[in-house]
Amino acid sequence: MRFYKQLFFSDRFYQIGSSLVFLFIIAHFVPLLYGFAILLCLAFGVLTILDIILLFGLKKDLYAERQTPEKLSNGEENDILLHAVNKGNQTLHLELIDEAPIEFQLKNLRFKFKLKANEVKDISYTIVPKERGEYHFGDLILFVKSKLGLVRRKIKQHCDIQSVKVYPSFSKLKKYELMALNTGHIEGGIKKVRKIGQQKEFDQIKEYVAGDDFRTINWMATARSQQLMVNHYQDEKAQQVYAVLDMSRNMKLPFNGMTLLDYSINASLVLLHIAQVKQDLIGVSAFDYNNSNFLKASRNSGQMKNVLEQLYNLNPSYKETDFANITTLLRRQIKHRSLLLFFTNITHKESFKRKLPYLKRLAKKHLLVVVLFEDTEIKNELSKKIESLEDIYIKALQEENILERKFMAKELQQNGIHTILTTPEKLNVDTINKYLELKARGLL
Repeated sequence: MRFYKQLFFSDRFYQIGSSLVFLFIIAHFVPLLYGFAILLCLAFGVLTILDIILLFGLKKDLYAERQTPEKLSNGEENDILLHAVNKGNQTLHLELIDEAPIEFQLKNLRFKFKLKANEVKDISYTIVPKERGEYHFGDLILFVKSKLGLVRRKIKQHCDIQSVKVYPSFSKLKKYELMALNTGHIEGGIKKVRKIGQQKEFDQIKEYVAGDDFRTINWMATARSQQLMVNHYQDEKAQQVYAVLDMSRNMKLPFNGMTLLDYSINASLVLLHIAQVKQDLIGVSAFDYNNSNFLKASRNSGQMKNVLEQLYNLNPSYKETDFANITTLLRRQIKHRSLLLFFTNITHKESFKRKLPYLKRLAKKHLLVVVLFEDTEIKNELSKKIESLEDIYIKALQEENILERKFMAKELQQNGIHTILTTPEKLNVDTINKYLELKARGLL
């Protein structure tokens, strides 16, 4: 950057300059002050030049860098760290500006601080992405002042990491995993699931993981391997678990800045992670009007990474999904009986009647759990005070909408299809609890 483009005059410069102009005006009427004003003006000019020399003599004594996570978690707080270093021998006053991705609309990323000689300063802030995809960071911009504070130098610091990908929410995987393994359920208004029976037919010896029954510890194998080993029985036999995602236009509906599809993807990621810890095979199927993505269930160590990549680029369509075609595809692709958690958003009874026969057909071969969403905005509107006849009509329509969704859930259950009717904010808890319940009842 050219010299004159880096140079900016500070507030102090203009304040002193204005005072000198005022002094010259007074000297016009009081000639004795003219010589004094000239001396002050010369001193001001010398100090300004000295200040410029101090700032432009920094070279590589001052630098800043940005540290971002390898990937960001969608819908969660992600920490960004800014690192400023002063290797020079003078104290500097800095204003650090981070050019965060424009999509976040963060307009307050200006940090003012003082950096002494050979001092390091760390600054952190959080960002909460609302959409999956790739986000691009700009440069770090430093406005530097010396102790004199007459001029400022602008330094643009190019960072190595300029773009970061936002993946489905993975930051809470460990939290949900520990809660599920330690308690057998997740808190959130759901009763604790009682584990029913345990077959004692021996299967294999495996390494102990959190949540295994201490009574199954094999002490002889533990002594030989010098790490805790447990007997593995048939009731822990691996089953196939699939997250099936509807990407139709109904899944584009927003809730707290995120779409229903994003909430479903986040819940799928957490659920499949717990299923893998429970020794189940995990896979993903996502579809819209004419496209489908399918990842075959597996228990390989890298399967969660494959799941993450599969869910990363999913985007809802503007068309209605063809359930007949999708049911055929799923029956063809998934040969063995599996647990299918089907995330969809059916908003009208007429649409539900068209889709029910295909869901029943799918449930004949697999253990099907359909996840439906409650409309929280309608619930909030119902609590408002009625002030006119129009409000009465609106409230009646809203109540009808709520009853329709409850009717759908009941109709599915009557046809042997397990159902979860929940809100986006409770989706993670409710889906995990349903999986743990089915697992405990031996229905998989």
